[in-house]
Amino acid sequence: MTVVDDTTEAVGTGLMQAVIMLDGALELVTVPIPTPGPREVLVKVRATGICGSDLHCLAHTSELLAAAKVVTGADLFDIHKPVVMGHEFCAEVVAYGPETRGTLPPGTRVASPGFLLRDPFILLGYGGTDIPGGYAEYMLLSEDLLAPVPDHVPDEIAALAEPMTVALHAVNRGKLGPDDVPLVIGCGPIGLAVIAILKMRGIGPIVAADFSPSRREMARELGADVVVDPAEASPYESWRQVAETGDPERMARPNVLFPPGLRPAAVFECVGIPGMIQQVLAGAPACSKVIVAGVCMEPDSFLPSVAILKEIDLVFTIAFTLEEYQEVLGHLASGALQVAPMVTDRVGLAEVPEAFARLSKPGQDVKIVVVPAGH
Repeated sequence: MTVVDDTTEAVGTGLMQAVIMLDGALELVTVPIPTPGPREVLVKVRATGICGSDLHCLAHTSELLAAAKVVTGADLFDIHKPVVMGHEFCAEVVAYGPETRGTLPPGTRVASPGFLLRDPFILLGYGGTDIPGGYAEYMLLSEDLLAPVPDHVPDEIAALAEPMTVALHAVNRGKLGPDDVPLVIGCGPIGLAVIAILKMRGIGPIVAADFSPSRREMARELGADVVVDPAEASPYESWRQVAETGDPERMARPNVLFPPGLRPAAVFECVGIPGMIQQVLAGAPACSKVIVAGVCMEPDSFLPSVAILKEIDLVFTIAFTLEEYQEVLGHLASGALQVAPMVTDRVGLAEVPEAFARLSKPGQDVKIVVVPAGH
């Protein structure tokens, strides 16, 4: 490793603090600072968002590993070894490994998609202390994926690039047309991010639903036009009230089993608990597009006949492309994408376990950002 910046005491000692996941619990430990390999960069973590998938990973470790094994044929990580999570981050360049160009000076703030360009590539946030995610003072990134963060973009906003890109990818997967009326079920971080993306693109009116008063208020702030408490009103009936049209050119594609008169529906399922897909299929109008962005880690079932009779298009979505990530960074830098209200608290590494506990019980918090250097 060619060290190009040794201004921090930690680099001199070769040790750092990190939060590890082991045996279903989180613990703050001291571990060696990782060493970058070829074409990799050592960076100092400035901010890391706590993602809903991290909560799922801790609470449903076995289910996640089993699903990943079915899809990829490989183990995502060893359940009996420590894992350093965190894949939504902003960092600054500290040191370059071999075979790097070193074009970004030390201290440059950067963002990056959460993986290393190794063979096979490595998902950051699911590796051990030698390849840590963002719940650590330092981590490794691939030089070819680094994107400089403009000076006017705060660390925490740059860290939100990853979840905002997940939302942008979900909207892209929905292939919404100019007459589509979106309905967002669940206003957690991904649901709110979807609302922000839809608002930025001028798609609407946007209908959003959540049981939490604070999340409903956040949905309004981020651009939802109609916000519904499902305990008091049907989100689907509220959607119909704003989607009615007498213009045949704006109506959803015809289905002889159901009367016309509604604009096309794009329903985003952003809850991710058993039963939600069936609930959405039952409530959604005919010929809807249902985009499943909620990550359910438990077995689930639904009635295909409901979707068949309604001719519903069912789409599952996760992750994103590199082009989409760059697009979101550009929108954050230009101010076209406004997401600052989503950050409801900042914590240090020692407070991560408590932050996980808070986020597992929906309430006032939406996105908690970890600031390793203090907050």
